Order: sequence, then structure tokens, then C-alpha cells
Amino acid sequence: MDNTNWTSVSHFILLGISTHSEEQIPLFLLFLLMYTINIAGNFAIITLIISAPPLHTPMYIFLGNLAWEDICFTSTTVPKMLQNILSPTKAISYMGCLAQTYFFICFAAMENFLLAAMAYDRYIAICHPFCYPMILSRRLCAKMVALCHVLSHLHALLHTSLMGRLIFCADNRIPHFFCDLYPLMKISCSNTYLNTLLIQTEGVIVINGALALIIVSYACIISVVLRIPSAKGKQRTFSTCGSHLTVVAIFYGTLTWVYFRPLSSYSVTTGRIVTVMYTVVTPMLNPFIYSFRNGDVKDAFRKWMRRI
Repeated sequence: MDNTNWTSVSHFILLGISTHSEEQIPLFLLFLLMYTINIAGNFAIITLIISAPPLHTPMYIFLGNLAWEDICFTSTTVPKMLQNILSPTKAISYMGCLAQTYFFICFAAMENFLLAAMAYDRYIAICHPFCYPMILSRRLCAKMVALCHVLSHLHALLHTSLMGRLIFCADNRIPHFFCDLYPLMKISCSNTYLNTLLIQTEGVIVINGALALIIVSYACIISVVLRIPSAKGKQRTFSTCGSHLTVVAIFYGTLTWVYFRPLSSYSVTTGRIVTVMYTVVTPMLNPFIYSFRNGDVKDAFRKWMRRI
């Protein structure tokens, strides 16, 4: 009989960031603070973009979607983690675990595609400024955002479907604060070769495809910036890309460290720490990175505050 869809566990135990009881309350307060800042900061960005007509441009349409994605991305993992810190059981149902895996992968992929779309936007704005309104119309922006959503859900469905075929026998303790791919594969008693192969082929294509678009876009941008005669002009032109480059470096650096390595070399402790960076810290910092380094956002925020 085919047992590929069978599992003997009805729930998993999420061991969390730390198993030391004296660290639970400080961790709860720390992550609650970061989650609150994340929600407040990203909602502020969304509200500002909606209420300020000068920000109704493709760049800020993508930024608004990125802010919404950051809220959803963090909300997939952090509320359950906060609940488990205070709970003696720290349990999550089998179907709840698969759902968390699905949405986590989906929103991570969506950030990947949105960062690529934002790089393309900067390329058109700097390399083809006179054609910018014609090339990147609102209609095209809407299509690009819709495509990001469709590709993200397909990507998540593929990985989650394969994860649902794994067999879990006796050990249901996940050494992580959410249902991530590698920790689940580590405790599975079935062959995870196909899952690993998919991560390191389709996953690499999805991540590297978007990253390649970002690299090519910035290569073209740099070549244009270097031809600007004045140093002040170069700095002003390239400063519009600084925020985006900072987010790209943090996101892809941590994502590559966690997933695109052999399963045998995956370290639970290091994996948890690095995962916190791109699941909690980066979404919290994004509003500040884009606000403090963006004159348009700061001007719109000042006008918004004066109206309030």
C-alpha cells in the first residue's frame, strides 16, 4: 500500500528560539516589540503612499505592496511564536504546520519578485527617464504585481505539496520557531531527496532569476551614473537606489545562507538566528530604510503630519 500521504503525527512541537525558561519572557518582549514596530511602520508606509498623490508612481506602488507583504510575511510566523513562548505545550497542528509553511514560502517568494520589479523600475527611471511614464504605466504595474502574486502562490504550492508527502514517524519536535522546510525535512523518517532537489533547482532558479534581473538592472544603472559629469549628480542619482540595495543585500544574503546549502550542513542553531534576520528584523527595518534615505517619502510624511 502507498504510504506517501500517511503521517503518524497529528501535531508538531515548535521548540522555539531558546529552550531556557529564564530567556522566555525577554524573548517574548523583544519579538513583541519588533513585531509591533513592523506592523506600525509598514502600515504607516501604506497609508502615506495612499494619501499622498506625489507618491502615486510605480516605484511607490511597488513599495506599498512590499510593505503589505512584509506585514503578511511576519504575521505568518511571529504571532504563533509569541503564543508558544507563553504556552507550556508549544504545539501546532499538522495541517496548521503545512499552512504556515505554504504562506511563509509564498510571502518570501513575493518579496523576491517585488524586489526584482523595483530594480526594473529604478533601471527604467535612471536609464530611460523620458520614456518612464510610457513604459511603466499603472496598467503595467498592476500586471507586474499580479504576476508576482501568481508566481509566489505557484512556488509555495509546489514545495508545500512535496512537504505534505513526507512521513513523520515518532519525533514530532521541530527545532525551530516555525514550520520551515529544512527543520521539517530533518525530522522526517522518509526520503527527502526530491524535496532537497526541488529547493536547489527550482528554488535556485526562482531566487537567482530575480537576483540576476536585479544585478543586470544595477549594472546598467552604474554605467549610466558613471557617465554623469558631476559628482553631486552621480550621488543624487544613485541615492535613489541606496534603500533598495540595502534591503536586497540583507534579504538575499540571509536567504542564500539558510536554504542553498546541502541539508547535511544545515545547522539548527545558526539557521534559527539567520532566519530571524529575514523573517523579523528585515521587515521591521524596511520602513525605516526607505523612509530615512528617501526624500520624497520624508517630504510626504512631513506634509501628512502637518495635515494631521
